[in-house]
Amino acid sequence: MTSEAKKLPAPITNPETKAFWDAAAEGKFMIKRCTACGEAHYFPRSICPFCFSDQTVWEQSAGEGEIYTFSIMRKSPTGPYAIGYVTLKEGPSLQTNFVDCDFDALKIGQKVKVVFKPTDGAPLPFFTPV
Repeated sequence: MTSEAKKLPAPITNPETKAFWDAAAEGKFMIKRCTACGEAHYFPRSICPFCFSDQTVWEQSAGEGEIYTFSIMRKSPTGPYAIGYVTLKEGPSLQTNFVDCDFDALKIGQKVKVVFKPTDGAPLPFFTPV
């Protein structure tokens, strides 16, 4: 099974996430890093989830990582899809959908990279095997 093109909803933006979505429109995947504790985090937000500092800065991610875990949903009204967690090279793990691939070939530990899919607003980030 492979993913098929589907109409994706536009993300809802706000002042805290505007820089993330603006960068996504340029094909850049951004994360936040706390300058107080040094930890990188995703989803980008102004308060560090590790030490609760507001001393966070934007950092461009390589958009590369590996599959930590995944699940294939074969019975869905919109067709099969695969979701899971990716651990980025920079450290954070994030939940995502896997696209543009053979779902049956996905493996834990497999290298993946970010791909952006268009919406009526900013593009949405997903991951695909390298």
